[in-house]
Amino acid sequence: MAADHAERSYDRSWDEIEDMLDLANERAIEWRSWFEECKNNGDREGMKEAARNYKALEGVVKTLKWVLGERGVDHPLD
Repeated sequence: MAADHAERSYDRSWDEIEDMLDLANERAIEWRSWFEECKNNGDREGMKEAARNYKALEGVVKTLKWVLGERGVDHPLD
């Protein structure tokens, strides 16, 4: 696969990355809660949407933890 040649500024601070991690965790919790609410209401479409968004945010959280070098976090693509 060819390398991505997008122009990057590399100007994000560690604080910005930490803040994004916190926000991603909060949103994952919200989507998990929405999943449970939809499940209790028998809303299968809502459950699917919530599950997709929750799983996507799990990937974001894992990637940000990996970027920050958190111990015990495997490579996000493994």
